[in-house]
Amino acid sequence: MESIIILVFAIGYLSITLEHPLKLDKTVPALIMAAIMWALLAVGFTSGWFNVVDTHENVFSFLGMDHHIAEEGFNNALLHHLGKTAEILVFLIGAMTIVEIIDLHRGFEILKGAVKTKKKRKLLWIIGILAFILSAIIDNLTATIVLITLLRKLVYNRDERLWFAGMVVIAANAGGAWSPIGDVTTTMLWIADKVSALGLIEYIVIPSIICFVVPFFIASLLPVFKGDIYFDVNEDKETERLLSSKTMLFLGLGAIVSVPVFKTLTHLPPYMGMMLALGVVWLVSEYIHPEEDFTQERRKQYSAHKALSRIEISSILFFLGILMAVAALETLVYGTIGGEEVGTLRYLAEVLQSAIPNQDVVVMMLGVFSAIIDNVPLVAASMGMYTAPMDAQLWHFIAYSAGTGGSMLIIGSAAGVAAMGMEKIDFIWYLKKIAWLAAVGFVAGAIAFLFIENYF
Repeated sequence: MESIIILVFAIGYLSITLEHPLKLDKTVPALIMAAIMWALLAVGFTSGWFNVVDTHENVFSFLGMDHHIAEEGFNNALLHHLGKTAEILVFLIGAMTIVEIIDLHRGFEILKGAVKTKKKRKLLWIIGILAFILSAIIDNLTATIVLITLLRKLVYNRDERLWFAGMVVIAANAGGAWSPIGDVTTTMLWIADKVSALGLIEYIVIPSIICFVVPFFIASLLPVFKGDIYFDVNEDKETERLLSSKTMLFLGLGAIVSVPVFKTLTHLPPYMGMMLALGVVWLVSEYIHPEEDFTQERRKQYSAHKALSRIEISSILFFLGILMAVAALETLVYGTIGGEEVGTLRYLAEVLQSAIPNQDVVVMMLGVFSAIIDNVPLVAASMGMYTAPMDAQLWHFIAYSAGTGGSMLIIGSAAGVAAMGMEKIDFIWYLKKIAWLAAVGFVAGAIAFLFIENYF
C-alpha cells in the first residue's frame, strides 16, 4: 500500500510537470492526487497495513493502540496539515487581492514615470532593478506581469522585448528569494517558522543581488542590448492614470510590507497581518474617488469585490492540492531510522544524506530540480525532510536555491510561466538565449552564500 500511495504521487507530479503537453490545468491532478492519497492513507491505516506519524514525531498504530486514540491521532495530523496549508492560502489570497485593487486603480501606471531613456542598456538596468525591488514587495509573479505589461508600452519590437522579458524573469526570481513575501516558497518557509523575516534578508539579500547583477552585467555587454529603442519619451504619462493611482499604489505596497513588521511586533502568524493589511486597503478603496465625476454606478469598477473576482483561484487550489499531497507523504510511516519510525520524507532525507554527505550539494541539486519541476512541492518536501532549527543555514540555502534555480528554464518558476504565457516565449529560445545567464547568476549567488555563511 505504501508503494501505491507513492506511485499516485509520482503519477500526479508527472501530470503537473506535463501540464502544457497534456493541455491540462495543473490544479486538476494536484487536487485528485491529494484526495486519493489521503483516502488510501485512511483505508490503509484503519486496516492496520501501516502506521502514521504526526508533526510532533508521535507514531500512531491502529492495531497497536486504542482505536479511538489512533483515529484521533490520524484526524489531528490531517487537521494540522490542513491548518498549516490554510495559513499559506489565506496569506496568498490577501496579497493577491491587494495587488488586484492597486491594478484596478491603475497604480502600476506610476512606474512608467521611472523609465525615461532610449538606451537599451540603461532600460535593461532600470527594468531589472524595478523587477528586483517590486518582486520583494508584491511577489515575483505579479512583478513579472506588471513589468512585461510596462515593456509592451516601451519596446514595440517583439524580438527585442523577448530579451527584456527573459531578463525580468531572472531579476524577479532573485528579488523574491530574499523576501518573506517575495515568493511562495519563502512565504511557506516563513509561515512554518523555518526562517525569520530579518534572518532571510540578512543572509540572502547579498547572494540574491549577485544572482541578479552578474547575468545583467553580462547581458549588458551583448549586442542585443546596444543602441537605442525608439519610442516617444515625451508621451503624456498622465493619460492613463486616475486620481487614486498614486494613493492606492503606495498604500497597497505599504500595507504588504507592513505584514512582516506586524508579525515581529505581535508574534501572530503572518496571515493575521495580511488580513489587517487587506482590510485597510479595502476600507480606503471604498471611499476614495478615482475620477473627477465619480458616480455610484462607477464604484463597482474599482471595488474590492471586482478585485476578488480577478484573483486566480485555480492557483490557490493548486497550492491546496500539492501541499496536502506532500503532507500525506510526510504522514505515512515508511521505515525506521535509528530504531525510530519516521515518515516518507524524513526517510528520504536520511537516504540522501547517506548517499551525498555534503548537504550543500543536495540543496544546490534542489535548485536545479526546481527549474524542471515546480519548486512549491520541492520546498514542502524539504520542510518534511529536515528538522533543522529556525534560521539554520540549511533553510536559508533552500530559500535561495528554490527561489532562484527556477530561472534556468522558462517553465521553472511562476514568473517564467507568466512571461511565457504573456509573450509566447518559446521554450527552446529561452534555453538557448537566457538559461545560461540564469545558471551563471545562480552559481555565483550560491558561491557567495556559502562564502558568507562559512566565513562571516
